[in-house]
Amino acid sequence: MFAWFNQIFQISWMNLKNVPARWGASLVIVVGIAGVVGVLTAVLSMAEGFKATLGKAGQEDRVIVMRSGATSELSSGLSREQALLIKQAPGILRASDGTPMAAAELLVIADLPKKSSLTLANAALRGVQSGSFLLRPEVKIVEGRKFTPGTRELVVGKQASQQFANLTVGAKLAFRDSDWTVVGVFEAAGNVHESELWADAEALQNTYRRNGFQSVSAQLENKESLSTLKAALNSDPSLSLKISTLKEYYANQSKQLSTLLTILGYSIGVIMAVGAVFGALNTMYAAISTRSREIATLRALGFSAGPVVISVLLEAIVLALLGGMIGAALSYLIFNGYTAATLGANFSQVAFDFKVTGALMIQGIVLAIGIGFIGGLLPSWRAARLSVTTALRAL
Repeated sequence: MFAWFNQIFQISWMNLKNVPARWGASLVIVVGIAGVVGVLTAVLSMAEGFKATLGKAGQEDRVIVMRSGATSELSSGLSREQALLIKQAPGILRASDGTPMAAAELLVIADLPKKSSLTLANAALRGVQSGSFLLRPEVKIVEGRKFTPGTRELVVGKQASQQFANLTVGAKLAFRDSDWTVVGVFEAAGNVHESELWADAEALQNTYRRNGFQSVSAQLENKESLSTLKAALNSDPSLSLKISTLKEYYANQSKQLSTLLTILGYSIGVIMAVGAVFGALNTMYAAISTRSREIATLRALGFSAGPVVISVLLEAIVLALLGGMIGAALSYLIFNGYTAATLGANFSQVAFDFKVTGALMIQGIVLAIGIGFIGGLLPSWRAARLSVTTALRAL
């Protein structure tokens, strides 16, 4: 057994030392697989980044209440009376003065020019109450100040200010024939709210001629209070509501696009992987052809077929592993943290950062090893079946 493993080591070491002599052909495998891994990892990092951005706003101890049947805030609608009943329901945390930690909010879509192209795109304009800031302590003004309640002032998320033109402090915006002034920029720990514009709910209702809200968000007393809140609201015949934690809500919001990007990533990856397999096959077959005398000589010296098969496979796998590592590294360096924007479930632009995780990089490298194994399998089998006499006579 030791002799068998020693043969594998000796042949494999000899093959790998000779790789620089045929580096041009070997690059076909390395570059091809680097491209597969790089593209796959980049596309999947879009899905990871989008989920992460929405997931940061999802809390298990916070709830969002919408109209029954609504799939997003934009398709929901609550009257003032309903919003008041929801905010007073049991299970919602109270502040020290007894005020419910809850806020009724309005969501509308505004057309704003993008910085990159100056073409109009949908921006989420959220009407909030004072409780909205208490409910989301992660929201912090980093430039300027908060808007004054009752006025046509607004604050913009950091990502929105980077995506859209003219969203600097002091800028004037026109919504429904009324002028609004940007008075501040806020951060929200990188979550989806950074892609929004916030204004006073009452002022926004007057501008858009609305008399209700889209949703009520609230802080639970504890995680167990969710059942208490649901029981209280569902027992009221005047209410027909959908109650879910923010974690559940944003997970559902990100599911469709994340699934689409994942399917797209794997589809592109499979197509490119097939091409990489053929590239590996051609390279390894060419290598076997040029090394026929070498392999025949080893067999004549007593080396068995098994070590020859494994050595060729190992060469293909090592080259594929190198390509996979290069592809994963380039994907991380180029795409990790890259900011993009897409339409969210509310048909508004959501900015998010690509997220090249360690798990994605490992997944890409494992795929590379698989491509190397498949690409080296048939050539290694051919090498083992070479006729020693025929190969020595031919060369």
